[in-house]
This record gives sequence, structure tokens and C-alpha cells, in this order.
Amino acid sequence: MENIQTIVFDYDGTLHNSTKIYTDVFRQVYREMEAAGDVPAREFRDEEITKWLGYSVQAMWDEFQPDFTQEKKMFYAGEIGRLMTEKVRNKEAVLYDGALETLQYLKDKGYYLVYLSNCRHAYMDLHSECFGLYNYFDGMYCSGDYEQKPKYEIFHAIKEKYPSEYLMVGDRFHDMEIAQYHKIYTAGCTYGFGSRDEIGMADVLLKDIRDLQKIL
Repeated sequence: MENIQTIVFDYDGTLHNSTKIYTDVFRQVYREMEAAGDVPAREFRDEEITKWLGYSVQAMWDEFQPDFTQEKKMFYAGEIGRLMTEKVRNKEAVLYDGALETLQYLKDKGYYLVYLSNCRHAYMDLHSECFGLYNYFDGMYCSGDYEQKPKYEIFHAIKEKYPSEYLMVGDRFHDMEIAQYHKIYTAGCTYGFGSRDEIGMADVLLKDIRDLQKIL
């Protein structure tokens, strides 16, 4: 992975350990859906919930509850967003150990750092405020600003602004497929929420985000 100048980071499952807040919120909103008679009663294992992390809001609800109206999908999506916002503001959200340390290391080395997430703009802003992400990233992009387009399409905007070569760091197939369209390097985070099949074709696998400090 020579001549890399720009490193693009996924957020949930790569820098942010979303399990800490997402699983509880998901279960709470599902209970709301049960009470409203919109879904049958059931219990979820953590891995059944975290598999949705990394999806755009629209894609998640289209697959999770395809029979819901668009209005109902967005209502419950809003409920999840509202409750997660409360948890972030209550300082319940956590980054993976070494995440900010690694970003600072790479910034000091002169790399351009870019945030790319399948999230809404408000979510991106909230976490930026909570963790000071604007102090590390040169650019921040989210699907909410691009009509829920897939990451490989949003990546065109990054290529227009930041120099190659590029390294995409992420834990889901949404991150790895960028390489298929743009022929860039990829680092797959084995500690995240994707399966080994999703990230198996990555150029390098990371067991810890701090592994980047050994590679770059």
C-alpha cells in the first residue's frame, strides 16, 4: 500500500463501538412496534441487531420491514435516532480503544483523513461534537447528504477533492465494494460488525484500529 495520501474511514464498527448504544435502542423501539401491533413479539440476539449497522437508514428499513409504508419506516427510524441521540448526549457512546489516538497519529504523518458513513447528517454532527471529530477529519461525508446513495457513489465526491492513492478502512461490504468500483486499497476491521466473508478480500485485515499505526 504505497503512495497512500488519503485515508477514508467508515464510522460505526470501525471507529465507533455502536453496540454500546444501538442494541438497547433497537430493542426499545421494537417493543414500541409490538405495542402498536405492527410486528409480532420476539427477542433478538445482539448479532441480529448489529448486522444492520453500516446500512443506510432507507436500506435498513427496506430490508428489515419491507411491508411497512414509507411513513411508518421513517417514523420508527426517527424513534431510533431520537433515542440514540439521547444516549450520545448522556455520554453513553464510546469509540474503540485507540481510535482518536490513531487518527491523530495519521494526521501528524500528513495523511488526508475523510469520514464516510451511511448515516444522517444530524448523527454525524452529534458524534463530531461529542468526540471532536472535526479536529481530525479534513472532510466529512454521509449518505444523508446524498439522498441515501451507496458509498461507492458518494466516493466520487471524495476523489474530486482529495488526492490518490486512497485507503478505505471499514467493517462492512459497503466499504469493501468501493474498491470494486474505484480500484483502491482497503483495510477490513475484523472487530467490527461485518462477517469475514464481507471483508475477506481486503488488502489488509485489522484486529485493532491501532494496527494502522504499524502499517502506515
